[in-house]
Amino acid sequence: MSAPVQAPPSLERVADGVYAYEQPGGGWCVNNAGLVVGEDFAVLVDTAATEARTRRLREAVEQVAPGGVDFVVNTHFHGDHTFGNSQFTPRALVVAHTGTRADSAEAGLHLRGLWPGVEWGETPLTLPSLTFEDSLTLHTGGARAELLHVGPAHTANDVVVWVPERAVLFTGDVVWSGVTPYVLMGSVSGSLEALRRLRALGPRTVVPGHGPVGGPELLDFTEAYLRLLERLAADGLRDGLTPLQAAERADLGEFAALIDAERLVGNLHRAYAEQQGLPPGARLDVVASFKEMVAFHGGLPACHA
Repeated sequence: MSAPVQAPPSLERVADGVYAYEQPGGGWCVNNAGLVVGEDFAVLVDTAATEARTRRLREAVEQVAPGGVDFVVNTHFHGDHTFGNSQFTPRALVVAHTGTRADSAEAGLHLRGLWPGVEWGETPLTLPSLTFEDSLTLHTGGARAELLHVGPAHTANDVVVWVPERAVLFTGDVVWSGVTPYVLMGSVSGSLEALRRLRALGPRTVVPGHGPVGGPELLDFTEAYLRLLERLAADGLRDGLTPLQAAERADLGEFAALIDAERLVGNLHRAYAEQQGLPPGARLDVVASFKEMVAFHGGLPACHA
């Protein structure tokens, strides 16, 4: 599958000992990662979707941390953030929430089947070997990396990585930048609560799961989209529309030009279900929702992994 011409991925210093790895494009399976380097340990936040993309990530990381990383944090179970785990083990310990490990084991490599034209390469399933429930602090010998469970949000169990001494926040897919948020497997209300918690941390630099690095305004951007989603769902339920019909009718205003607009359909499925009483993070039919996203898009959404 050919991809549009984009700037190459880059590892940029955002604070002393803290780096953001941004993969331009930001759409399906084109995610960001992060790096925290101390005197004792180096911590990588998320990997990449394909063997080739993860190899470039590893090469960039080793320019800053020549010995390689000691910990890899998976913010959630989706393959674009986890398929590259094997390229950092066995040296690195893979860390995640307990629920993320279970979800990764269940999902396996299913994501690869959605886009068979992508050159995935070798991405053996490599599960986290260290899990936690609420929080875990990694002491690097420099800035601390605090792993905080904030889900359900993007998925049922999302983790962010907060570097308090540098006011840098790695959000995984709880926060988005120039890309349509996606909460089908998580929660609208849970995402809003997560954003409230993240805002209270007082970050100066926010590294989203997809899209350009920014500041606290990215939390505002994500929240504004979710508030619109709530209104669209309420209007659609009132008018007896299906989520697909509500998406086709929707006026997205300032969000109309976002990458991967078809996610609106899946998001409305989640918003409808929550407004009808489904608990945050409870499971929905992801396959059926994806088929409707394909219908809304007019074909299989582009994946440039």
